[in-house]
Order: sequence, then C-alpha cells, then structure tokens
Amino acid sequence: MKALFANRVFRIVAFADLLQQLAIWIRNISLLFYVMEQTDSDPVAVSLLNVMEYAPIFLFSFIGGAFADRWNPKRTMIAGDLLSALSIGAILLFVLGGSWQAVFAATVVSAIVSQFSQPSSAVMFKRHVPEELLAPAIGISQGIMSLFIIVGPVVGTLIYSSLGLTYSLAVMIGLFLTAAAVQFFLPPSSRSPERGAVPILEDVKEGLRYIRSHRNLIVIALTFACIGLGSGLIQPLDIYIVTERLQLDKESVQWFYALSGAGMLVGGGAAAILGPKINPRVVIFVGIAFLSFSIIVEALSVWVYLTAAMRFMVGVMTAFMQIVLGAIMMKLVEEAYIGRVNGTITPLLMAGTLTGSALAGPLMKSITLVPVYGLSAAIILIAAFASLGMKLAGAPAKADQSGAHMD
Repeated sequence: MKALFANRVFRIVAFADLLQQLAIWIRNISLLFYVMEQTDSDPVAVSLLNVMEYAPIFLFSFIGGAFADRWNPKRTMIAGDLLSALSIGAILLFVLGGSWQAVFAATVVSAIVSQFSQPSSAVMFKRHVPEELLAPAIGISQGIMSLFIIVGPVVGTLIYSSLGLTYSLAVMIGLFLTAAAVQFFLPPSSRSPERGAVPILEDVKEGLRYIRSHRNLIVIALTFACIGLGSGLIQPLDIYIVTERLQLDKESVQWFYALSGAGMLVGGGAAAILGPKINPRVVIFVGIAFLSFSIIVEALSVWVYLTAAMRFMVGVMTAFMQIVLGAIMMKLVEEAYIGRVNGTITPLLMAGTLTGSALAGPLMKSITLVPVYGLSAAIILIAAFASLGMKLAGAPAKADQSGAHMD
C-alpha cells in the first residue's frame, strides 16, 4: 500500500475522484429535492431525473471509450470536469432566471461527460500504475464510491438544507473546478496522432472485435451482465424484505442501505489488500457463489440480525467481485484498447441492473417476493459458473485478428 500511495498518478486520480463524488452526490440530492419541491413530489418528474442520469451511460459508453483510446487522457479528464462545472454554471443562470426545468440538463451533461473521462482514468492507471498495484488501486477507487453511498446522501442533504439550490450549485462548480485543477499535475500523456485518422465507428468496431477475440473478456462481460441482472431483480424489492419478511416500518430500510454501503466499503478494502495475493479464478467463483447463497438466506430470513448480516455480506462480496474482475480486465487488455473495452464491458453491469430493476415489479406481482429472490440467486450462480471459463495466466496477448482465442 505504501508503494501505491507513493504513486503520484494514483494520488491525483483518487483525490480528483473524491472531489467528483462529493460534487455528484450534492448534485443528486439537491436536484432531487428541488424537483420534488417544484413538482409537488411528482413521481414522473423524479423518474425522469433518474432516466436523465442513466440513459447517457448506454448511449455514450461505447463512443466514450473509443475516444478515450484516441484522445490525450489527461486533457480529456480535465476537460470533463471543466465541462461539468460550465454546465452547472449554465443551469445556475437558468434557475436564477426562473427556468427550473433546466436542472434536468445538468444531470444529462454530467452523465455524458463521465462516459469520456472515466475510461481515460482507466488509461492513466494502465499506463502509470504498476500491474501488481492495479487491484489495490481499483479497490480504493471503488471504496471511495462505496463510502459516498453511505455519507453522500447525508452530505448532500446537509448542503441543500443549509444553503438551498443556488449555493449548492455554486459548491458543485467549485468542486469540479478544483478537481480539474488537481489533474493538471498529472504527467503528460500523449496519444498517437495516427489514431485520429481512423473513423470513430471503425474504432468502436475494432474494440468489439478485440473483445470477441479474447475468451477471458467475453467471460468477464457475461459475468458482469449476470451479476447486474441478478442484483437488479432484488434492488427495488428491499423495502418488501423489510416490511413483509421482517415486519418492520418502511423507514427502517435506510439502515439496510447503510449496511450494504458499509459492506461495499469493507469489500473494496479487502480486495485492495488481498486481491494481489489470491488465486483470482478461485476467489471469483467462491465469492459469486457465496453472493448467490446470501441472497437466498436474506429472502428466507425473518430475523432482523440475520438479514442485516446477509445484507452486509452482499455489499462485501459485490464490491469484492467487481474490483477483482475489474483488475483482471485491466491486466488483460492492451493499453491501446483499454478505453473501448472499459467503455463496453463495465456498463454491462449497470445495464443488467437496470433491466432487472424494470422486471422486478412485474415479477413480484406474478410470482411473489421469495421466488424473485430465488431467481436472482440462480442468475448470479450462473455468473459464478461462467467465471470458471476464464484462463488467467501470463501477460495480455495480442488480439488475434482472425478472431481466435488467444488467452
């Protein structure tokens, strides 16, 4: 860990991530509360805000990853935070002018920009962080996100309730500008000028061919999608576990969310420390299988402490698996393809989560709560057996242009 924190690129990217997460959670909470106030808590408006946040991930992730492979990653990351600050500034002007609906645009712009800057962060890690430190680096980055799942809503609520929307937007601008300024201290990271001559769609296709030509990447993609789908099926149903199985008030669900976030924080730390020392193929299978088992236990449990323990363990194992799989992916992929692969595979987890979330309500009405949790566990168990298809040995191989598996 000392070697990792001695790495200047890691320190800068991690600190910028911290500032960005703080700004994002202030944005999420402030805009949510503001829209609810302006629309008298209209659920359609609240849902639209969520759509504005997630839709750009699917629309721009592939293209963002392709551009990350051809653009200067340092400049892309700085430009991303500057654009986020400018977009918030524009929204502030609209709000001051009485056009409150413009707040939806802030979420869209921020989500779009992240699809270009996040793959560039992966490129910087791949280029400047030693391979043996990639798992701890990704684990700490994931840990920052997990930490803000716990404290983000509290901080966002405090800022909004204390300062109101106008000053909350001003705080966001300051945080994004500070993150951009910090990233000026990253080392120069140029890209080959020849890449700009290749049409962007051809770059995207080449990235997809690269994934298809590597067995391990196909397996990781399938594993991510199954974990996302299985998790998504039960994510909206947490409230029913609390009210129906445990017979608690609906307000108690917040403590189970906090336990899940705390588990993700612990899982991120565990992956950072243990990731480089363990057999990844074995730990991925055992970890995902345990995740499947814990979901079954949570569904059947009528004891608060048992359910709470399982919720904590689900958070631990979810974060651990995501980080270990992400670290493996970073090691397998050549630097020239890291943006496109990251922009293609990583969103599969969220795509699966959103798909599962959309199916959760209708499924619960048709087959009731416990069978839906059983279905979720079965899908995640499929991910566990799918992960056994990985062959993890040696350095990343060059993509076989004929489409043969080289791993």
